[in-house]
Amino acid sequence: MTLVIGTDEAGYGPNLGPLVIGGTVWRVAAEPGEVESALERLMAAARPLWGDSKTIYKAGAGSDALERGVLVALALACRGEPAGWAELVETLAAGPAAGDAPEAAALAAVGLPRARHEPACVEQATTLRQMLVTHGVGLVAVRCRVVQPGEFNALLDRGLNKSDILTQQTLDLAAELAPLALDGEPVVIWCDRHGGRRRYAPQVSRAFHATLVQPLEEQAQTSRYAIGGGRTIEFSVGGERRLPVAVASMTAKYVRELVMLGFNDFWRQRQPELAVTAGYPVDAGRWRQEAAATVAAAGVPWDAIWRRV
Repeated sequence: MTLVIGTDEAGYGPNLGPLVIGGTVWRVAAEPGEVESALERLMAAARPLWGDSKTIYKAGAGSDALERGVLVALALACRGEPAGWAELVETLAAGPAAGDAPEAAALAAVGLPRARHEPACVEQATTLRQMLVTHGVGLVAVRCRVVQPGEFNALLDRGLNKSDILTQQTLDLAAELAPLALDGEPVVIWCDRHGGRRRYAPQVSRAFHATLVQPLEEQAQTSRYAIGGGRTIEFSVGGERRLPVAVASMTAKYVRELVMLGFNDFWRQRQPELAVTAGYPVDAGRWRQEAAATVAAAGVPWDAIWRRV
């Protein structure tokens, strides 16, 4: 058996809204060198439920398919379905995912699922569980980290840049998930490439408290390291082709979409004509200009909602 961890992010580029890191954990009845082919077969069988979040969710097309895939994964890993934002955050162990953000109260009122799914996600999970067993795969956990603008800016003030923050948060999440391995069980960690970064050894050493991190490959497409204790970690371009990374990406995207729903609800309650935003730079600039007076009247500091990327 091999424990496989996949991670990916949503919201790396925006000025508004959080950076969200998703992580999924799978147990595969295969040796480390064989898990990729085993999961490729499962990925093909599980489409269109799971896949590259960029194909499953497209702006303006609604998030029903994205929600279905994430809630089925949660039902598989947790034997249940969250009824609202608070339960979702607890299930994902995401901490105070809204914290002191202005939209916290609006998010607390969000009920789940937001769409009607036929069959229900828990029922789909029951059917899918047998498929996973057939492929020798189990979904162990789904987790995420939510880095709100205030925390993001505080990390910038400590001397980190945007890429550093992404790598640090991703590796800290992966390090939290690795102990789910059974005694002596090898661990394979797959991450999507972080921007143009090729070398990760110091960051991996810090997160995993590993005194010796051995680079196995540092190329344009892939960077791979041995951490010790039967653990390897890989950063690759196009990581969403792998099922654990794809479901992590879907989870991160879904959580960020919910946060932005709360964000837009909060501000439109105060300025109804304000057009909603996804938070990406060009439209975020428009939103900042149009909402400036409302933000000032609310007494909310810009550092609490505007990421200095």
